[in-house]
Amino acid sequence: MSIEGSCFCGAVRYKIDGKLHDARSCHCSMCRKAFSAQASAFAFLNPDEFSWVAGEDLLTSYRSNAGAGLQFCSVCGSTLCGTFEGRVIGVTLGCVDGDPGVTLGMHIYVGSKASWETIPDGVPQYEEGPPGH
Repeated sequence: MSIEGSCFCGAVRYKIDGKLHDARSCHCSMCRKAFSAQASAFAFLNPDEFSWVAGEDLLTSYRSNAGAGLQFCSVCGSTLCGTFEGRVIGVTLGCVDGDPGVTLGMHIYVGSKASWETIPDGVPQYEEGPPGH
């Protein structure tokens, strides 16, 4: 079974021949800016199981000094995936087409969440990054 995803305009599409894992929502100020939302919803994958199906030439990349980055559609602006040193390491759950097969397992960086956000109960919350990070 594969997982497929696409951007808002449909020009960029990907496929994952595997499973997503370690789904989380990050509430830091950087994720709020990058995702234009109260938080990100993101899950990791095995980079060898990820492939672009269409529109790879339409991707724009942002890379931090630490080697982590994001790739997004240059047409509609959808943030599609996270990268590390140029390899896709995870995807944004909002761009997965259908059921991603994971649920959010944690909320991280809640110590810097937006003052107007209320985080639902029932999922572990961490003031900063996840344990062991």
